[in-house]
Amino acid sequence: MKSMTGFGKAVGELPDKKITVEIKSLNSRQFDLSLRTPGVYREKESEIRAELSKQAERGKIDFSIYSEYLGEENPVRINQTLAKSYHRELKKLAAELKEKPDELLSLIIKMPDILKADRQELDEREWKTVRKLIDLAIRDFQKFRDEEGKVLLKEFNKRLSNISDLLAETVKLDNARIPSLRDRIQKGLNELKEKIDQNRFEQELIYYIEKLDITEEKLRLKTHLDYFLRTMTEPSSGRKLGFITQEIGREINTLGSKANDAGIQKLVVQMKDELEKIKEQLLNVL
Repeated sequence: MKSMTGFGKAVGELPDKKITVEIKSLNSRQFDLSLRTPGVYREKESEIRAELSKQAERGKIDFSIYSEYLGEENPVRINQTLAKSYHRELKKLAAELKEKPDELLSLIIKMPDILKADRQELDEREWKTVRKLIDLAIRDFQKFRDEEGKVLLKEFNKRLSNISDLLAETVKLDNARIPSLRDRIQKGLNELKEKIDQNRFEQELIYYIEKLDITEEKLRLKTHLDYFLRTMTEPSSGRKLGFITQEIGREINTLGSKANDAGIQKLVVQMKDELEKIKEQLLNVL
């Protein structure tokens, strides 16, 4: 079992820059990827996307490559001619409007085409190094997901065990429920001191008891719990476990509505509480 929540990071150095690769993910119904890479690696984004889709499968994924230059050479240039032209025009406009020309530099820097990055071609040897860093970050990311998955597995085992114990208590109460119900009805009829057709009474009682019978629900609930336990060991089982959880909830609800017994209904409420805790955590399962 793996969690959809994950984090991975890898750092490496090239002759002139430091490269940091980061992957973060949260739960999502689909594969939802956000890519942030320096322009020089833009042509490789389809390759990165394909690899992340294969490895991450599902989740809201944030993938980033950060590049930090180590040398003195600055790859960013300021278009000084254009900046001076902007400055002249803005000062002239400020004078006409009788406004103070404060902090014009911070405004000019944001103007179009002021900052220019030197056009760089991607070196394949550099890309091989970056690709290795991406693979290392993915490996770290998967390890994180595996560890989170173990925590989820432990939580599900605990909650399923609690529901199984509550079901066992339900079985005990149910074994005594029908004889008690029969005696209560018989006692009520005896108190009426009315003559009744015993055969008709037995037929009506059987019909009534059949409507309250929860044998099938108990069996199906046990089957669904066992199926959930088996499915947890399968890879990428999150969606499937979601469907099984719906069936478990259906049987628990039917148990409560058919039982017509305060003790059993109390146990059903506890089962529902445990199932809600499973549903909450299930949102994080890959």
